[in-house]
Amino acid sequence: MYSIKPDSSISQFQEFVDHVYGLPNDRMYSSTGVLLSQVQKFSMRALKGIRKNDYDKVRLNLAISIYWMASIANRLHINLEQELWSRFPMCCSYCGNKPCSCKTTKPDHRMTIRSDKKSRPSTMSGFQNMFQEIYPSESRTLVDSGIHLAEEVGEVSEAIYSYSGQHVEDQFNEIKLEISDFFSCLFGVANSLKVDIASELAKMFSKNCHECHMAPCECSFSHVAKIKT
Repeated sequence: MYSIKPDSSISQFQEFVDHVYGLPNDRMYSSTGVLLSQVQKFSMRALKGIRKNDYDKVRLNLAISIYWMASIANRLHINLEQELWSRFPMCCSYCGNKPCSCKTTKPDHRMTIRSDKKSRPSTMSGFQNMFQEIYPSESRTLVDSGIHLAEEVGEVSEAIYSYSGQHVEDQFNEIKLEISDFFSCLFGVANSLKVDIASELAKMFSKNCHECHMAPCECSFSHVAKIKT
């Protein structure tokens, strides 16, 4: 049996997604673009929950969208934890400060940042806490956090579609950056709601697939399409 624990790392979560969903994803979702459509669908459902003040809906759909994004990372052989730390080494990826000072300093280019490996979080919750320190939830509203997440879904989509058309290495590197930004914004929404994403994933994935409870997942394509959240 495969499961997620509240103290699981991002790498362990990515491995879980591969064990449980790797095979059905390869068989039923023939392209990265099809996987991306699932990220788009469930992320937008989370934003709908924000608009309707239905925070249970937000939590559920954030959890679902994060494992679809992990599926994309697995398909493209992207190490999420490594890329996330490379992009945000305990500071803002643009101004290089913690907390972020972009609003006041208005930097016109990204800072060169040196990371201290000793400060790298070891768990998913640790990364979420890191983003709370970099981008304090008190500095923006939940709606603002949701809008930022929507922007990043769009930018991930643009990067993936650009790469699928030309297969240029710089475009692939852009996918890694945009996926990292997506995760930072998803954690931002969770921090605004005071929701521990790792704990939510642990509840959902306590026993293999959260729907059929099998590993590999045995849910049919039509069943997945009909899931209501």
